[in-house]
Amino acid sequence: MPVDTAELGDLYPFEPHYIDLDGHRMHYVDEGAGPPIVMLHGNPTWSFYYRDLIKGLRDRCRVIAPDHIGCGLSDKPQDYAYTLANHIDNVERLIDHLGLSDVTLVVHDWGGAIGFGWAVRHPELVKRFVVFNTAAFTGERCPWRIRVCRWPVLGDLLVRGLNGFAGAAVYMACKHRERMTREVKRGYLLPYANWADRVANLEFVRDIPLSESERSYGTLRDIEAKLPVFRDRPMAIFWGAKDFCFNDRFLSRWQELFPNASVERFADAGHYVVEDAHERVLPAVREFLASSSAGAARAQPERLTDSSRG
Repeated sequence: MPVDTAELGDLYPFEPHYIDLDGHRMHYVDEGAGPPIVMLHGNPTWSFYYRDLIKGLRDRCRVIAPDHIGCGLSDKPQDYAYTLANHIDNVERLIDHLGLSDVTLVVHDWGGAIGFGWAVRHPELVKRFVVFNTAAFTGERCPWRIRVCRWPVLGDLLVRGLNGFAGAAVYMACKHRERMTREVKRGYLLPYANWADRVANLEFVRDIPLSESERSYGTLRDIEAKLPVFRDRPMAIFWGAKDFCFNDRFLSRWQELFPNASVERFADAGHYVVEDAHERVLPAVREFLASSSAGAARAQPERLTDSSRG
């Protein structure tokens, strides 16, 4: 059934847009006008995660924020191949449909692998990057609380039956609990109301490529091998230091791959760094967009800023 966002009111006041992908509707936000920004979410979020950035950037940019198939307001087919390659294909078709170029790519969680997967196919279309807690490279680290969700039968029960992934994330991924009001929690969980709605939550977890035997490992390995093509492209990294999954080891890897990237580390923020620190993230993103448009990098890696609220 279609998800009714009317109850979210001003939290999510965006006109819905859809593209048909082989019989499945993919929803996306398309707000503002100007240079395009494509924001890619992860699991178990949806474009709702970016709502404050969309509102804060649409006065100067055209902001595109899709919901991956199986997520948010997009269709949730039960027999779909929820693989990294297919999610990249979907983003590719959307960006081609919209005719975008000089794209600023904003990524978080699974959006990193998906977004950079698209980017390495079309480096000529990418202008710069904004990176939140994510990865686009191989690795074996995965917290036990996520690994257990991959187990046959038990994973189905936890993730799809008990909503133990999306439901738990609103408590574990945001460190400033006062921000997870009843209304905000409702926003995150609204698209994942029942067993059928949570199919992609589970499939994303099972698609995590932790070893060469995993179905998407080769896709991720190929993405990682091509990342150096963007080494001199402007990049700003905004990192939640209290992320239980994408910790500072992932941040170090990003800095190793992109030594010219600007880095701002939010000491008091968790995995949902935009939720924890949007009032600090938004002006920093606006500054990065302005400075990189003018041809100047916002900072060198030695000027890593460790920010906390206080």
